[in-house]
Amino acid sequence: MLAVVVTPNPPPMHTAATDPPSSSLSAPLRTLLRSFGQIVLQPNAATGACMLGAWLLSEPRLLGAALIGAIAANVSAMLAGSADADLRAGLLGFNGALAGLTAYSFISDPARASAVAILAATATAWLLRPWSRWLRVRGLGYLSSPCLIVTWLWLPLIASRSLSAGPYAAQPLDAMRFVSGVLAGVAQTGFASGAPAGVLVLLGIAAASRKHALYALGGATLASAAQLLLGASLASFDAGLSGFNGALTALALADSGYAAMLGGIAMSVLLQAVALHCSWLTMTAPFVLATWSIQSLRRRLA
Repeated sequence: MLAVVVTPNPPPMHTAATDPPSSSLSAPLRTLLRSFGQIVLQPNAATGACMLGAWLLSEPRLLGAALIGAIAANVSAMLAGSADADLRAGLLGFNGALAGLTAYSFISDPARASAVAILAATATAWLLRPWSRWLRVRGLGYLSSPCLIVTWLWLPLIASRSLSAGPYAAQPLDAMRFVSGVLAGVAQTGFASGAPAGVLVLLGIAAASRKHALYALGGATLASAAQLLLGASLASFDAGLSGFNGALTALALADSGYAAMLGGIAMSVLLQAVALHCSWLTMTAPFVLATWSIQSLRRRLA
């Protein structure tokens, strides 16, 4: 990846919609589904539909959270005068969906979670234009950084619980358990949990790009294995918390070459391990920082 050509102003995410032209879905629904698909960097309505299925299979309240966040962000982006092409590609709604999912993951009371989800999603939409402009000048995409910034502002004040790695399972780490943990890592890219949800997410990515689906699976596998070697708990591995940053980094750098993609995954693993050692709550920050680092390095070497 370090040897490939870098465009002066790379887009923040994949921008071209990849749905079949014969799709009968209405434009607003396609926009909403693409917002969900952009969580895993795929501007595809089928990907978004699979994300919906993963949330339903994992925890139905996550579906409501994603809907609240995406709708609030898309409406706010429209009011802010954002580009229609970005809106249709789902680029303006996915951080809102992530903000909604984050609120519901950390706040147990549904009413309070809904209120925070709407406010946080709206904040990501208004932050997006100046923040993405600042990053674009430096050749960087915004990825999930708007959601991270907004979440870190409200989380110390409101959150009533933390993300749990789930109960510890005493069974030995065999091949089946490893595969299940890797798939759970893929599911955690969208806050879903469990191997079946991970399979649905992979199918959704494959609907847009089989290559990207393989890279996401490979990134989750490498990151999960590396985190285990670095001392991550089996409970964290089983919950998928060891692999999702690696999967997202692989997706973000999928079109940049193997060397840079592997370097990005390695960097995300190290950043997550350091954060875990220091008891920092990072969410997708290792993915964002690793991707930015590789993009900046490629820009300098170009």
